[in-house]
Amino acid sequence: MDRGPGEFVAASYNVHAGIDGWGRPHDVVGVCRQIDADVLVLQESWRPEGRPSVADEVAEALGYALTEEALAEGRRATPHAPPDAGWMRSLDWRTASHSLYLDSERPFPARVAESARYREAEKGTWGIAVLSRIPVLRSEVLPLVRLRRDRANRALVALQLDLDGRKVGVAGTHMSHLSHGSALHFRAVARMLDGVFGDEPVLFAGDMNLWGPPIHALLGQWQRAVKGKTWPAWRPHSQLDHLLVRGLSVIDAGVWPESGSDHRPVWARLALGPG
Repeated sequence: MDRGPGEFVAASYNVHAGIDGWGRPHDVVGVCRQIDADVLVLQESWRPEGRPSVADEVAEALGYALTEEALAEGRRATPHAPPDAGWMRSLDWRTASHSLYLDSERPFPARVAESARYREAEKGTWGIAVLSRIPVLRSEVLPLVRLRRDRANRALVALQLDLDGRKVGVAGTHMSHLSHGSALHFRAVARMLDGVFGDEPVLFAGDMNLWGPPIHALLGQWQRAVKGKTWPAWRPHSQLDHLLVRGLSVIDAGVWPESGSDHRPVWARLALGPG
C-alpha cells in the first residue's frame, strides 16, 4: 500500500496465543502480512519455553523492530478438537477444557491443575508486543499496578517513532476487565501518556476489554479511529479492540475479517497534520 508523506498504517490484533479455543493453531503471520501495517500492536503473544514468541515470528517474517513484554506465565494446550468443531465449545471460557491457562498470578483450582489437559499443555509466557517498520527513537515498558482479581500483570509498551523527521508516540496495551478494576488503570494511563509523550501526536492501541463511550469517560476525549464490532470474531456484538488517536488524522479505517482468533483485528491509515 502506498503511503503519502506523514502517513502510516496502524493495526491492533489480539492473537489469542496463535490458537483457537480448542488449541488449534491459526496463521498469525499470514494475517499480519495481509494487513501490512507500519505499526502493529499484538496482544496475547505466546512464548513457549526456549522458543520464539508469536510476535518474534511475525517480526522475523515481515521485517519489524520488536518490543515485547511478558505479562503472565502459564500453559498453552495442545489441539484436541473433534471433527468440524467451531472455534470452541459454547460457554466454555471458564472450564478445565479451555486452551490457555494463566496461573502465575492466580493459581487455578485443583480440578483444573490436576486435569490431563492442563498437565499436558506446554509452558510459556503470555504478553504484549509493539512492532514497527518506522524507525524507533526510544522504547520503554510502563507497568500498571497489580489488580487483585486479574490473572495477568498489565503494562503499556511505549515507543517514540521518527516518521519523516517528526516524532510520533505509540503505546500498546491489553487492559483488564472493568469487573477486575480496570477503571483504575485507565485513569493512570491518561496521566502516563501525557507524561511520556506530552503534546506529540500519539496512537494508543490495543484490546481495551471495554466499549468506546466508557473509554472516553475514563481516558478523555481521544478520537476513536475505528468504530466496528470486533468480539467474538465469529459473531461480533461488541468493540473491545481500539485505535485511539490524538494529533493524528484518520484517512481510512476498518475491522479486519475473522482471522483465527476470538478477536478481529482493527486497522487505520493515519496522517500527521501540517508541521
